[in-house]
Amino acid sequence: MAIITNLSQLDPQGTYSYADYLNWQFGEMVELIKGKIFPMSPAPSVRHQSVSRNLVIGIGHFFRASPCRVFAAPFDVRLYNRARSAQVAQDIFTVVQPDLCVVCEVAKLDEQGCLGAPDWIIEVLSPGKNAARDITLKHALYEENGVREYWIVYPNDRLIHQFVLTAEARYQLINVWGGDDLAPARPHLFPDLVLPLADVFED
Repeated sequence: MAIITNLSQLDPQGTYSYADYLNWQFGEMVELIKGKIFPMSPAPSVRHQSVSRNLVIGIGHFFRASPCRVFAAPFDVRLYNRARSAQVAQDIFTVVQPDLCVVCEVAKLDEQGCLGAPDWIIEVLSPGKNAARDITLKHALYEENGVREYWIVYPNDRLIHQFVLTAEARYQLINVWGGDDLAPARPHLFPDLVLPLADVFED
């Protein structure tokens, strides 16, 4: 399979697998969602990176003595049709890079990243197309693939939306933190983890 060194060499309307993805050696960051290429935004803003850093520090400290592992982008999460094989790269058509994810099933981890759904994913929004992707396309994708908890963080508005997977395998918005509500954020999966909003949104 040919090595691709420039994004322009790819057909934006084409369908690609993880096997193709492994041969891409260009500088642009992209995600694959159901075989389609989605370029990522240029370098995130300082505010985005500050919030991501604050979350990594708070969450990472909590999981120091836990088998759960915390990962920050860039980190490949490969999602696949669980009714089919995932043993070969040609059978995987979705590779995303969440801002943060927590993986408690260590068997899902390998040298390439995470194969299968993390337990908890956090996306920190940036202005532009990526924000719409996180709110709609990735929301549906993570729900479909069984990510048990999904947070969308709005740095400019200082808000966090918490979605939890129900018994019917659908996301339910169970909390919105921020605004006049100064209650700390707590993941449904890990209720002992307390994230004060002042710490999360500290510049």
